[in-house]
Amino acid sequence: MSDADNPVHNDPTPAAALPRGNPGARKRLLTVLAVVVVLAALAWFVFGVLLAPPSEETDDAYVAGDVVAITARDGGTVVSLHADNTQAVKAGQPLIDLDPATADVNLAAAEAELARAVRATRADFSRVGASSAAVIQAQAQLSAAQADYARRKAAAASGAISGEELSHAADAVKVATATLNLARAQKSQARSTVAGTDVNNNPTVMTAIAAYRRAAIIRSHMHIIAPIDGVIAQRTVQVGQQVQAGAPLMAVVPLNRLWVDANLRETQLRDVRIGQPAEVVSDMYGGKVVYHGRVVGLGAGSGNAFALLPSQNASGNWIKIVQRVPVRIALDPKELDKNPLRVGLSVKATVDTADLSGVRLAKQAASPYRGDVATDASNPAVEARIREIVAANR
Repeated sequence: MSDADNPVHNDPTPAAALPRGNPGARKRLLTVLAVVVVLAALAWFVFGVLLAPPSEETDDAYVAGDVVAITARDGGTVVSLHADNTQAVKAGQPLIDLDPATADVNLAAAEAELARAVRATRADFSRVGASSAAVIQAQAQLSAAQADYARRKAAAASGAISGEELSHAADAVKVATATLNLARAQKSQARSTVAGTDVNNNPTVMTAIAAYRRAAIIRSHMHIIAPIDGVIAQRTVQVGQQVQAGAPLMAVVPLNRLWVDANLRETQLRDVRIGQPAEVVSDMYGGKVVYHGRVVGLGAGSGNAFALLPSQNASGNWIKIVQRVPVRIALDPKELDKNPLRVGLSVKATVDTADLSGVRLAKQAASPYRGDVATDASNPAVEARIREIVAANR
């Protein structure tokens, strides 16, 4: 068979250039697809732009939170560490132990001083009783001297005794009077040290009690505990290190108390109000996890105003730049517990500005944020020990 008899080899048209399917059907399909795309774009514009509730959004937003510093309240040598970076701790959990030897010695000295003060106060009360007895004795001696002088004076009038004996009797009255005055002064002095007090509220004893409490507080500072629940970060202390009072040791970050600082442009703040709902999407989890929060406050100034080197707009070389103001958005603790965030993460925040009934400036003071900071100032065990020392030496 020749090549002319074979239709396949005689067709010079490439296979790729042959029409595939029905050209009219392809044209209709492309037309329908274009109509669908146009309708989808139109629907997005109507429902996503024209009919969408007003809102302000920014991707210049970051997660912020409290970084609770753990510092040495009194100096000492680190003998043990109970927590390290990335570890979760509970409030009251031990973190660091300092060498308590010196603090124990000072506490023992304060205990001995308290016992001495109680005994000294008890002696002061005893001196009041002794001075009262001395006054009574001096009064008796004065009465006897006066009676003897009266008898001798009568005898001297009849010439029974000499004038010298009468003079000695008069001198005895003067001595007894001076002795009585001295006894009364000593009684007054003794009573002034304990007047209106008892052993428990005597100034000397109270000073010793305060010194014991101070020593107990310093002793408690040798055992550092976590003030709040959180995660350990920025640990800089090492075992064996000598630390001074106020030295930073580590930090605790409560991840259940985070917020978002959304840096909105000043042109976006016109309709932002306190209490408006907000949605936050983090780069960490993506759009599948949406956090819900509320606007709780606006910054007192732009970030540029509080910068380390603020701009000098009056210098003459000036370029207008749209400023940004941080807007704080509080997050739901339950959502944070389910999907934890970290301080400093990037997020995208969207504030729903439809409700304009809120205020522009927060006027209510925030509730105090307190932690469980260990102290023995009102420790029941310390107070019980003070009562034991007072009772034992009373």
